[in-house]
Amino acid sequence: MLKSKIIALFVWGIILWLIGYILGIIFFMFIPQSLIGWIILPFGIAITLYVLIKKIKTTNFNYYLLLAFVWTIIAILLDYIFIVKFLKPTDGYYKFDVYIYYLLTFMLPIIVGFCKRKVNTSKQ
Repeated sequence: MLKSKIIALFVWGIILWLIGYILGIIFFMFIPQSLIGWIILPFGIAITLYVLIKKIKTTNFNYYLLLAFVWTIIAILLDYIFIVKFLKPTDGYYKFDVYIYYLLTFMLPIIVGFCKRKVNTSKQ
């Protein structure tokens, strides 16, 4: 049980970040840099919701709060290391789409956790 929770906290957080990073590199070849984040955002939302709904099995709301914090910290740290420091975007990185991405990274686990808890409570 503890192993699956650690996997959800860290491995899924890194995998979700990596999917967005790889999509960003792919899209960089085809679309303007200023639009990349906006185009990745719907993919990121869909994939994150899939993971939260199908792969995270608990209904413990506190665990979803922990997911929100850990996944957001992972996203911020890995963005800083691999995008800001490594790629050094010429027009900067931190724009409105990035802040929306961080907000959704934090809020999606909380929303799903709340919904799962509510459904679980109503079943009892």
